[in-house]
This record gives sequence, C-alpha cells and structure tokens, in this order.
Amino acid sequence: MAPLRIGIMGCASIALRRVLPAVAALPGTEIAAIASRTAGKAAEAARGYRCRPVEGYQALLELDDVEAVYIPLPNAAHAGWIDRALAAGKHVLAEKPLTTSASRTRALIDAARSAGLVLMENVMFLHHSQHAAVKDLVGTGAIGELRAFHAAFAVPRRPASDIRHSAELGGGALLDTGVYPVRAALSFLGAGLDVVSAVLTRRHGELVDSAGHALLCGGGVVAFAAFGIDHAYRSGYELWGSAGRIVLEHAFTPPAGHVPVLRLERGSGVDEIPLAPDDQVANTLTAFTEAVRSGRLPDNGDVTRQAVLLDDIRTKATQLDHATELVG
Repeated sequence: MAPLRIGIMGCASIALRRVLPAVAALPGTEIAAIASRTAGKAAEAARGYRCRPVEGYQALLELDDVEAVYIPLPNAAHAGWIDRALAAGKHVLAEKPLTTSASRTRALIDAARSAGLVLMENVMFLHHSQHAAVKDLVGTGAIGELRAFHAAFAVPRRPASDIRHSAELGGGALLDTGVYPVRAALSFLGAGLDVVSAVLTRRHGELVDSAGHALLCGGGVVAFAAFGIDHAYRSGYELWGSAGRIVLEHAFTPPAGHVPVLRLERGSGVDEIPLAPDDQVANTLTAFTEAVRSGRLPDNGDVTRQAVLLDDIRTKATQLDHATELVG
C-alpha cells in the first residue's frame, strides 16, 4: 500500500522537532508538502525533506496529492483550519487541544464523521506502551482498590513572545499543559469524571493563566491535576490504592529512547520495574495512518469529554493573581 501523503500546515516547533522526522522515517507515511505563511520559511523547512514548499495554508488544502494534513498551529487557529481541511476532503491530525471549546469540538467531530474523514487529536502520550503496563498492574490488583489519581505536567517559562502567553492565540497553562493530566485522569478513571473545583493563576498583568489545579471525581475516585507554564519541569502521575501506590515519571513527553521505570510501592517493599522504550510519536502517526487506510473512524468520545472538562475547569475555577516577585 502506498504511503499516506501528509501535508504539514505550519512550521511550529513540535512539527520541526518531533513530527516531521517521524513522518519521514515511517514506511507508511510521506511528507507531501510543508506550508507556511511565508514562502521562505516553507522552503527552508521543505529543503531537508525534499518535498514541496507551499506559501499559505489554503494553498496546501488545494493540492490534490495531499491526502491528510497535520495542524500544529496556535490553539485558537485549530478550529477554522480543521473545518477548512475537512471541507477540502482531507483527513486531519491536529495538535491538542482540538479546539478551545467543547461546542466547537463536538461540531468538528460530527462534521468529520459525516464526511467519512479521520479527525484525530494529537495527544501522543496515549500511544505509549508504559500506560498500558500501569493499567495492567492496577487491573490485577497490585495496589488494591484505587483510591486516588494525582498527575502533574508543567514546563519552565518561555519568552514573553511565545504563543503560550497570548490570550488571542489561545494560550495559557490550561490548554497547553493542563490537557495532559486531565486526559490521563480520563484514561484511568473513565468518562464519568466531573470537575469538583479548580484554581487558575495568572501572573500580575498577564491575560492568560500560568498555572492551575483541578480536583475531579469519578466512580468514587478522586483525581488531582496540576499544570503550569512557569515552573520547574514536572511530568508524571501516581495511582494510590488501598494496598499500595504506582508512580510513573516522564509520563507525558518521553523521548523514543527513554527507558520507563514503574515504581510499585507496597507494604512488602518497593519494586522498580523497567519497561521497554517506546516511540509515542511514531505510534501516533501509525494509528492515524491505519485509521485512514482502514476507514475505521476514531470514536473521539474522550476528546469530547476532555473538551467538556476543560470548559468546566475554566468556568468553575477561582481566579488568582500573583505578583512576579515575592515581598517579605
């Protein structure tokens, strides 16, 4: 079967660092074209992959030999370009979050299904095998009955010009890093999860949240999600049960060569369980390609539920404002 020809809509950092090399390396995918708003940037990115540079995103959608598009644009631009891509008959892999609201997410998922097109949100950590290993331990009763789930994802502050600090572009910690712990909680606790309370914090004078915490509950199990874009790096979660605890670090963005280690703590002692490395970027692209080639459209129920939870966190959150310097 011929490789899936993917057009890249924009030259965002994640596209250049992680997705483009993976698309080029996989036998089932091929970079058909790379588009940018400026011809020079498109040409520079396309040169290393010997593919077609395209000036303008609409021009990319008009190419007949592009079967699917990958959209790594700023959050606020996702919905409009996903809509245009589906209207052009293209399958879509879009960066998370799919859109900035639950209603827009539902509408686009419905449009893709009606058109028989694959629409996938690029939450890559879900495709790493380490999480299946954690679920296996929980399922076999390794920590007894599950009582609580704690997850955190935070990154150091980027320059002031970074899109994460722009309200107009859909920036802020909730939509940038908050997606990860919330989606992880959904993955482990199921779709019955609801927001109990939340806090979103802004730096003094800024328009986007730089940090947040959310308390969720589902099936009698409490989930605590912490996230931020102005922190020391943290990426991990733990499951706390009646008879023990499982801890996983490097949970959300591990490189392909990383050797995961599950920490299993019980009354009998602590076990460090090494796992095989895995490539979540390649796995995600493979899943996308298989969905397109098989015609089996993704369910996307968790994508919709995630969007609802993010909306609810924003609605229910207590807003805090902190100064850039501590006094006292």
